[in-house]
Amino acid sequence: MTIEHRLAHSGFTLTRDYPVPVEQVWQAFADGEQKRSWFGDGDTFEPREWAFDFRIGGRDIDEAKFHGGPVSRYEAVYTDIVDHVRIVTTYDMWLDGIHMSTSVASFEFEQIPEGTRFTHTEHGVFFDRFWADGPGREEGSRGLLEALGRHLGRESFPAGHTVVISSD
Repeated sequence: MTIEHRLAHSGFTLTRDYPVPVEQVWQAFADGEQKRSWFGDGDTFEPREWAFDFRIGGRDIDEAKFHGGPVSRYEAVYTDIVDHVRIVTTYDMWLDGIHMSTSVASFEFEQIPEGTRFTHTEHGVFFDRFWADGPGREEGSRGLLEALGRHLGRESFPAGHTVVISSD
């Protein structure tokens, strides 16, 4: 089977307001145990490899197998961290050992009167047979923001909170 070699570029911005202090949202990223509890290891995955090194130049790895499906591997390097303000990473994704994409992602944390405004901006390059996967990455990122909200909710979300999500 011949694989057509091509590239596709995709970008998006997601914004969500969480009714908790910036410090609490920040800790969900900066603390390895907290991050693992919401980042990609839900009931639909069988965890395999996990590494967490939250510092500039540090690497994160999250490999898991979808129940009855493929193995997904995420490898990130932190390129910029400003405490309680922003995190910037570059990361690569593999599916069943095939390199599918490279992305640059930024996470911004802004204190607002109602809690924290969190903004995730991402630009990805998708390779070969995965060239059309940009919309799926945005959908997956939306799912991670929902998982983060559930994680934070176990700790202090008030009933009836409002959520704002936008996309470019």
